[in-house]
Formats: sequence, C-alpha cells, structure tokens
Amino acid sequence: MALMKIEGSILCTWDHFLDGRDYIPSSHHLSILEEVVESSPAENLLIRSYGRSFNGFAAKITDSEKQKLEAMEGVVSVFPSRIYHLQTTRSWDFMGFNEAVDSNPSVESDIIVGLLDTGIWPESESFTDEGFGPAPKKWRGACIGGKNFSCNNKIVGARYYPEQGVPMDSARDTNGHGSHTASTAAGNKVKNASFYGLAQGTARGGVPSARIAAYKVCDPECPAEAIMAAFDDAIADGVDILSVSLGEIEEQEFKDDPIAIAAFHAFEKGILTVNSAGNLGSIVRTLSSPAPWMLTVAASSIDRLFIDKVILGNGETFIGNSINSFNLGRVNFPLINGQNASSGSCAPASSQYCPEGCLDSNLVKGKIVLCDDYDGSTEAHRVGAVGSIMRSTIFVNISFVEPLPASGLTDKDYEIVQAYINATKEPVGTILKSETIQDLTAPTIAFFSSRGPSHFVSDILKPDLTAPGVDILAAYSPVAPPSGDPLDKRRVKYNVLSGTSMSCPHVSGAAAYIKTIHPDWSPSAIKSALMTTAWPMNPSQGANEFSYGSGHINPLQAADPGLVYESFKEDQIQFLCNLGYNGTELKQISGDNSTCPEGSKKSSVKDLNYPSMAVKVEKEQPFAVTFHRTVTNVGPANSTYKVNVYPGRMTNIVVVPEVLIFESPNQKRSFNVAVVGAPLADETILSGSFVWFDGTHTVRSPIVIHTLTS
Repeated sequence: MALMKIEGSILCTWDHFLDGRDYIPSSHHLSILEEVVESSPAENLLIRSYGRSFNGFAAKITDSEKQKLEAMEGVVSVFPSRIYHLQTTRSWDFMGFNEAVDSNPSVESDIIVGLLDTGIWPESESFTDEGFGPAPKKWRGACIGGKNFSCNNKIVGARYYPEQGVPMDSARDTNGHGSHTASTAAGNKVKNASFYGLAQGTARGGVPSARIAAYKVCDPECPAEAIMAAFDDAIADGVDILSVSLGEIEEQEFKDDPIAIAAFHAFEKGILTVNSAGNLGSIVRTLSSPAPWMLTVAASSIDRLFIDKVILGNGETFIGNSINSFNLGRVNFPLINGQNASSGSCAPASSQYCPEGCLDSNLVKGKIVLCDDYDGSTEAHRVGAVGSIMRSTIFVNISFVEPLPASGLTDKDYEIVQAYINATKEPVGTILKSETIQDLTAPTIAFFSSRGPSHFVSDILKPDLTAPGVDILAAYSPVAPPSGDPLDKRRVKYNVLSGTSMSCPHVSGAAAYIKTIHPDWSPSAIKSALMTTAWPMNPSQGANEFSYGSGHINPLQAADPGLVYESFKEDQIQFLCNLGYNGTELKQISGDNSTCPEGSKKSSVKDLNYPSMAVKVEKEQPFAVTFHRTVTNVGPANSTYKVNVYPGRMTNIVVVPEVLIFESPNQKRSFNVAVVGAPLADETILSGSFVWFDGTHTVRSPIVIHTLTS
C-alpha cells in the first residue's frame, strides 16, 4: 500500500505481500527506504509499517526521495500524510429501538465493533464485563493498551499509535470522544445515567452485549498514518463493523484518501466501515468522503431539547439553548455588554464578541456578560464572570455544555436583552439551570452536518442516511473537562455531545444489530437494508437528499428489508473505472492488479448497484436518464413486489418492469428507472422516489437529478 507525508513524510503502498513465512514487512520496507534516502539513516525515517491487512509504510522523506520511491517497481502509490479531525440516551428509544427489542445476547456477544477514535476509558460502567464470557473464538487481536490499561471480556482489544513528538503511552481516552462513540455503538445498559441530573435515563449502545475493540488514533489530532495502521490491525484482528468518526476538512480523491483506501480493504474482507459525513455544513459540497464502499452518516436531532431560561430584572423571561448544570438560585446579577468590559487590548466593537484576551476580569467580576458570539462564554469563564448570555445565530435547537451559567438566545431575544441593558440604569438578570423539553419537530438535519454532492463523484447520493447526532448523552472520560474548556474543573462519567461523530456510532450499532441476525450478509447488503428502510425526511429549512441521503435510520425495520441492492469488489472496481481511473490508479486503492474491463464509460457511474440514485445533468437542457439496478430477495421465498412511484417535482419517472416476482431466497431481479424532465436552471436539485412493496416490506429508493457544479 502507500505512505503518507507529515511535513516531508509520506505514505507508500506496495502491490503485494512477498511469498514465504519469513517475510517481515518492516525489514522489507526498510530495505526499500535504504535505496532512496540520501542523507539520514533509513531506520530514523521509517515511521510505521503496515503488513497485516495491506502492505505499506509511512516515512519521512524529501520530494526527490519521493520521486525515486514512486519510480520503484512494485510501489503502488506514494502520497502525503494529512491530519484528520474528530467529527464530534434517548436516541435509541426515539428510533423505536428500545430496550424491549428482541435480541439474542449470546449471538450479539459474538459481534465485535472496532472504533478508530481517541481511545476508551476501560473503567466506565458502559464497558464493564459483568456477565460476559471470553472473547469470541474468531478474535485474532490483542490488548496492547499500554500504561495502566487493562482490557476485559467487554473490551476485547485495544491498541494505540504514538507519533513522533506526541506523548501517547496508552489507549486510555483522555479526551472523552472515543468513550462517547464506543458506548453509543456498543456500550452496556447503565441505569440512571445523566449529566448533573439532565437527560437522566438508561445509557446504552445499539448492541450492548457486543464486544469492543478500541484503536486510539487521535490525541486529539488524527494522523493519517495512525489511521491506516489501525485499519490494518482491525481488519486482521477480526472486527465485524468499523466505526470511524473521523474526517478530512477537504475532500480528497479516493486514491489520495487513506480512510477510503483502507475502508476498501475492509469492504473486500467483508467488513462494513461506517464514517461520519463531517461537521462543515450547512452548504453543499462539504462532505468528508463519498466512497460508495463506506456508509456515510449525517447528523439529525432527536425529540429532546435542552433549554435554558434567562430572566431579566423587569420580569421578562427568554428561552435560550445551552447545557448549563449551574444553579444561580434565581439571584439577580448585574448585566454588562462585552464592549463595556473591554480589557483595552481589543477595540470595543471586537470585545462585544468576547474573543480570547479581550475582557477585563475586574470589569466582569460578579456580572453576567453579553457576548455577540456563541463561543464568548469561554472567555467570560476565563476572566471570572458570573455567567454569559450569548447571541445564538446558527445554533438553533442545538445546545452545548457550558463552563459557567450561560444561555444562547436567538437574535431577536438577544436584541431585546441588549435594549434592556441600554435603557436601564442598573440592569440585572439571572440564568436558570437547564431543563429538557420535547421537540415535536424532530428529526431535523443539524446545521453543522456536511452536505453532498462530492466534488469528484456527482452521480452518487451522499451522505447515505442520517442518524441522531444532536445532544447525545453517552460515556465520557472522567479526566476531560465536559465543556472542552481547560479551565472547567468539573469531571463527569457521562456527557452530552453533538456532531456527526455522534451519529456515526448509532449507525454502527444498528449495522452490528443486523449482523447478529444476518451474519452472512455482505457489507453492501447491510448498508442497503439500512438505506431502503430509512424514514423519509422532511425537505424543510434548506435540507434535501444531499443533506440526509435516503432518510433517517430505522434499525428495527432494517433487520427485515425484503430486498437488498448488493455490490462487491468487482462492482466497485468497475465504478472506479467509470470514473476514469486507470490501472495504476486502481492499484493505489485496491493494492492488487485489478484492471478496467474494456468498454468502460464514465457516463455509467450512476449505474453502480446502489440503493439510492443520483445524476448530474446539463443545465438549461432537457434531460432523459436511465438507471439500471438489480435487487436480491432476502425475504420470503415466494414474493411479488409492485412498484409505486412518487415523482415529486420531476415530470416523469417510469420503472420497468413494474412487478418483480421471486420464487426463491437470494434470487435476483433487474429493472430500469427512466427519468425525463424539462431544462433545469443552474444549482437546481429535483428529487423523487419509488418503492417496491410486497404487502409487508417497503423498499424505498430516492432519486435526485441536479445541476450542482463541482
């Protein structure tokens, strides 16, 4: 496989494993380096070798050495390292997947969910092994948890990947993110979990009897070479599902994307990789990775809101959003605008936003500060203010843990509070402790959730679906500040976080649940089941299929989808060929000698056997497109499915044939979907859908026609 670059370091991939039991990847990789390096000893430049699931290494080399390496026989690809980022429980009940759901704990305990994240806190109640037997026999991994770290029969494996200059000495989670995602996917049932009494209930994962393998690749940044090493280990260790709440800030082509490359190898070995879409919404083309062999997850809300009330001295009450555990006892405190509390190191206009270093601690002592920026509460806390009232322009129906009494108000309410301060000689107010209320509008897409389409693949609908990712309560590291503010001295066992990082493990848990019922299903079958049974979303507030894909995850229904759209390695190779990849570029992803069949056409990218359908058409021109699909019967032997078409704003959708008849399990049937329409303006999105229905199973696929440019 390949190497990556960190400031002059690279990732290099090799096209094969050498024959023979005595083959040692690190020795082979070192000998390769020795042939190209010009100065330092090669052993000082080799960062990491991969040789369990794919063959490659990471090293620090110069540009000229990189060119020599690329020219060597057998080298598939050489690409630079990048830094990836974390995409930071009512949720399972909200999806209808409550504790009463039928499950088989003994079968579930044979499932292993691998998580690439910030590690795990093994002593958390979410990860105790009471009632668990030994690790499944298929487990080939190890507990290399490092200093003061022990695995158990719940956490069957742990590894960590220290980098040069990073003092990482164990797989222990000191950030909180990894413990949160692990417990969301596969944590034990823990009663009476809460954040200072807020959101109290049973915290649990989707598959609480499953095992966990933790791979610490972030501390807190996530180097690409560590990610590839963890994939290499996880595939060889024998995990069933990989949950990766990580992503690039900028989308990369598949051949340059370490997560996409490593996930391809997992897909080939029968392991589904679930990946977060990213937190760069709410505009199009902000997706982290569109690889169709991964399941990409957006984030949406659940039917619970955290609110926080602000009460002014004149009795006016405003409902804001924050997760505030502090109680001021309804005592009023003086209110002050940030610009009136300037330290003098910033202009008063800038101080109104409360940026770091701009507030004077003497001026805010004993007062509540108004900040035009939602993040201003951190500076207010640093300088010792009693509390903070923030302008919450975009954080609508999303709350964050605050390090002091704080509340985010809408623009309108914030302006009223400012007017009160300006018109009152001695303005005072107070902030109450947060509470939770029901949100009847849920689920809605979170403003931060990244959108498609891809810059490089406009004919694939991504993300694939959405799942709960807003205000999720789950396990946390007891050495990490819950607000992320280093001056926050509170420590908790359970915390509330938001992000596509939180939605990703919900889907991982659901995928693992399906795996317990259908252990022989391919990654694409599991993915298809989750997509075709998803709840349709309401395209409101600017959201559309490029925000939420096929819809909102419905775990129970996904266990019995009726039909599935399957694809395998050869289909993904054909997809890459249709994109224009040549043999050399294919090797950079597959690591083998896969080639493109003759006659591949780039225009047939849309014909990958995918559960959703999308295509970019030319603007201002009539369009006529046809999608070809094949479904496999995973329901009753004798089944007849009839199609129902929902054209939406499209002028015409025709499915041929309109009836699919199956006489046996695993039988396949093919059909075509033709869509015809009038000319579309630039940056237009049209959506429709069709459903195969046999009287019991509803197999839904969205269709998107668009003119979005890359």
